[in-house]
Amino acid sequence: MENGKLTEKQKELLEAYGVIQEQFGLSPAAARVNALLTVIDKKELTFDEIREILTLSKSATSNAINNLMTLNYIGYRTKLGERKRYFFSRMDQWKESFKKNMTGFREYNKVMKDILIERTPETKEYNTKIKELTEFIDYYIEEATKIIDDWEKR
Repeated sequence: MENGKLTEKQKELLEAYGVIQEQFGLSPAAARVNALLTVIDKKELTFDEIREILTLSKSATSNAINNLMTLNYIGYRTKLGERKRYFFSRMDQWKESFKKNMTGFREYNKVMKDILIERTPETKEYNTKIKELTEFIDYYIEEATKIIDDWEKR
C-alpha cells in the first residue's frame, strides 16, 4: 500500500523474509528493517516510519539501519530543505553484491591456502580437509563466475 500500511500478506512476507535473513547472520531488527524496505510498496521510508511500522525502539532502529548501511543493503536520500533521511532497499544491486562475494571468497581461499602451506604435515587428516575446502572454493568461484556471465548475456 502506498500509504505505508502493510497488508496481512505483506506482514507475513516481511516476517518470513526477516527470519531467512536472520539465518544469514542479520540481527532480528536489521532483518526486519531490510525485509520491510523490500516488501512495502513505498519506495522509501523515514526513520520514524520504519520505527513505527516495526514497533522498534529508536536505538534498535538506529543500530539496524547503520548495520544495513554498512553492509550496503540499504541506502538513503535526502530532500532539499529537509533534515529527514529517506531509506530504501538496494535490492537492485544484487549482481554487484554477488560479484563482491566472489572477491571475498577469493581472498578467503588465498588465506586458507597460505595457512595450509604453514601447517605441520603431522596433521595430515585435517590438512586434507583444508585442501578439499580450498579446491571446492576454487571450483565454486569458477562455476559461479560462469553463471553470472551467462546471466548477463541473456
